[in-house]
Order: sequence, then C-alpha cells, then structure tokens
Amino acid sequence: MRRVSHHHPRTSELSTAGRSWRLLGGRGAVPLTPAQEEAGEGRSWAACGVNLQGAWGERSGVRVSEAESPGKRADVSWWSWQLETMVDHLANTEINSQRIAAVESCFGASGQPLALPGRVLLGEGVLTKECRKKAKPRIFFLFNDILVYGSIVLNKRKYRSQHIIPLEEVTLELLPETLQAKNRWMIKTAKKSFVVSAASATERQEWISHIEECVRRQLRATGRPPSTEHAAPWIPDKATDICMRCTQTRFSALTRRHHCRKCGFVVCAECSRQRFLLPRLSPKPVRVCSLCYRELAAQQRQEEAEEQGAGSPGQPAHLAGPICGASSGDDDDSDEDKEGSRDGDWPSRVEFYASGVAWSAFHS
Repeated sequence: MRRVSHHHPRTSELSTAGRSWRLLGGRGAVPLTPAQEEAGEGRSWAACGVNLQGAWGERSGVRVSEAESPGKRADVSWWSWQLETMVDHLANTEINSQRIAAVESCFGASGQPLALPGRVLLGEGVLTKECRKKAKPRIFFLFNDILVYGSIVLNKRKYRSQHIIPLEEVTLELLPETLQAKNRWMIKTAKKSFVVSAASATERQEWISHIEECVRRQLRATGRPPSTEHAAPWIPDKATDICMRCTQTRFSALTRRHHCRKCGFVVCAECSRQRFLLPRLSPKPVRVCSLCYRELAAQQRQEEAEEQGAGSPGQPAHLAGPICGASSGDDDDSDEDKEGSRDGDWPSRVEFYASGVAWSAFHS
C-alpha cells in the first residue's frame, strides 16, 4: 500500500486561508466565490458533499426536536441512507486507503494500525479539548466505526498520544455556550468523558450529526444497546481555588489539586486519601474523594450482603474492594498534562474561533 504525506489540501488550506472552501471528494478543495460565501456555502453542509440543512433548524448549535420539525425523522433516515451509501462507496477505494495510510504515517510507530476491511475515514479536523490545565488543540479523525484523536506535534505532519474510541461506546451531550468556550459538546464513554469545542456552530453540527449516525450504525451492526454508564468528566483545575469537598483547603503552589475518578471533582489530598478499584476505569485502584469512597464502600457492603443472603459467596465483580492509604502524588493525576505537555509547533497566535475559517473537513 502506497503511503502518502499527510498534507490534505482540504484540511490545511481550510485552516489557514481565512475564508470558506468547498470540498470536491478526493480532488481537494476549491475556494468559493464571494456570492457563495455570502449564501453560507462551503463552511456548512457543502463540506460533507451533501445538503443536510433539512435535518437542522435555523438555531445555532441546537438540534430541533421532532415536535418542532415534523419532517426531521424522514430527514434523518435520508441522512442515514446517504452516509451508508458513502461508506459503501469509499470502503474499497484507493483514495480511502491513502487517507488512512496518511493518518497512520502521522502517528508513526507509537500509533496503532488503523486500516481494516470496510473501515472508512469520513472526516477530520482540529477541535479544542478541555484538559485538566486548559483547553488544548487536538486532531480528531472520524471513521465509520471508531473516533481517533491525538496531540499535535507538527501541524498536519506528526501527531502523538493516539487514542481510539469505539463508536458504539460513545454518547454525545450538547453543552451551553460560555464567554470562554463556544460550540461545546461532551463525548462520553464508560472509561473517559471529556469536553470538546469546534470553531463554529456549523462545524459542531457537522461533527455531532456524523458521529451520531455512525454510532447508530454501529449499534445496529453489533446489536448492542446504547451505553448508559459514563465516566464523569474532570472539572478543570482553574474552575476552583478551594477543595470542592471540604471547601476549606485553598490550593497553591505547595497545595496541589487532585481529581476524584468517580465524580470528577477537584479535591485536596486530605479529602482524597482513599483509593477504590473501578475496573471500567483502570485495572489498578484509583483515587476517589471521601464522599464517593463512602458511597462505593456502602454499595459494596450491600451487594456482598445480598450475595451472602442468596447463598452465592464471593465479591461482586464490578466492585473488587477499597484500598486505603495516603496518596503519594505519583498516581495518574497528571495523565492530561502528560498527554499535552508538548503541543509542538501549534502557533499560539492562531485564533481558533476566527470567523470564516474552517478547521474540519468531511470527505465525500
């Protein structure tokens, strides 16, 4: 399989030209005329190769309910058919193989192989991910069965810290706008949940609609029900200056912050001395706050009593037991920091929410 340099005109020019572009399948992108830009083309559904505006209302970033849009169900069915047709068309094409090979090349030996029979790269782009310290740019790749993201070392050339999320485990949640962060939504799974934001409300709609339809396809293919158990997202460090449990300890350069793995709260060392084994998060006991520890321990005791009453000895599989002890600070509190400790050549002067600049592209 021939490898190609990961220089997609449809991504790089979209990110830097300061104007709208129209994607033309494997042929890259061409600039729109001023009239086309004024009509709203290019940065919205034109990037997908199909017109999806019928499935959305005029509201920015808010999906229209069936009560508000009687034809939405038919539009979603049409969009489902369009996506299925596109996946079937691209599955065995050379351009799809080249796109996937380019992504593998950018992650290098540290990444996992991504090419599988029937796997299609549907879209890619830069989203900001809210990490523990601050929001940071991350490259995302949407395939028909997985979502892949990583840190940017050399923009459009080299990525690291590859993460692969099976789409059948994903649930999305829209989030309200804030002055500091726009166009946000949460990606939730049983092992990890985090917040991302797109450069525009239109791009957020595109990402969400594509991901949701791919999730529906995967659930149908696997026969699995939608996931209902999700990990709590970590509250950013800057959200509080005091412990969110005791509300007494004030954080400083000497008094560090910790995160409870059960609720995601920012807590002090004294309020998070216990650890508990949560198999869906980690094979090792993880840090939990004092409140979550008491709740987990009480739940375990109740389940053990029920099992003993039923004549079935042994601990429940999903709560293997608490492990107490002072945390040394050498646990995985700094996962997010290590993941984004070096963001390569990402230019600090770039205005992510700049009007008229598209940061994501969906293939047709």
